[in-house]
Amino acid sequence: MPVLVTQPARSLPWDDERLISECRNGNQKAWDALLQKYKNLVYSIPLKMGLREEAPDIFQAVFLDLLVDLPRIREPQALSKWLIQVCYHKCLRCRADGQRQVALLDEDMEAQAEPGALTLEDILIEGQREQTVRDSLRLLSPRCERLVRMLFYEVPARPYQEIAREFGTALGSIGFIRGRCLAHLRKQLQRLGFK
Repeated sequence: MPVLVTQPARSLPWDDERLISECRNGNQKAWDALLQKYKNLVYSIPLKMGLREEAPDIFQAVFLDLLVDLPRIREPQALSKWLIQVCYHKCLRCRADGQRQVALLDEDMEAQAEPGALTLEDILIEGQREQTVRDSLRLLSPRCERLVRMLFYEVPARPYQEIAREFGTALGSIGFIRGRCLAHLRKQLQRLGFK
């Protein structure tokens, strides 16, 4: 019976400080890594705010702003927060433009948000939590990351029989392996300060 061998956890090759430093130096691999690391975070914000059609344009605008502002970023460790804030305000502007309102200051736009709409604080908290989960997944062994994504991220969910076939392992071992992978994920989340 084939056994799913888990490989040791990986480390993220680029922390935010190094990403920004390398991007400032024109390193295309660093820019690609930065986009890969934060694309889901940035794209998710307009979706949460009901701007599905506008999401691609907002995504591009946020990363264009980052490219322009890269030399002025003072706190590389706060990059995810910077991205969330810029994206949130672009969403508010997009919503205001869509309603053909007069351009407002950022504070005024937030104050006029729809009742029950997500606030910047909501988006910051949720966005940073989601990014921590994404980073933690990347720290798992490739096989554990793949298994967790197959079990919890695919829609519709795959049956265990299909997963066992794809991994070349017995059906009964998927639950055990899932438990081990989730334990590794929990450790990575704790290591990254997930609350």
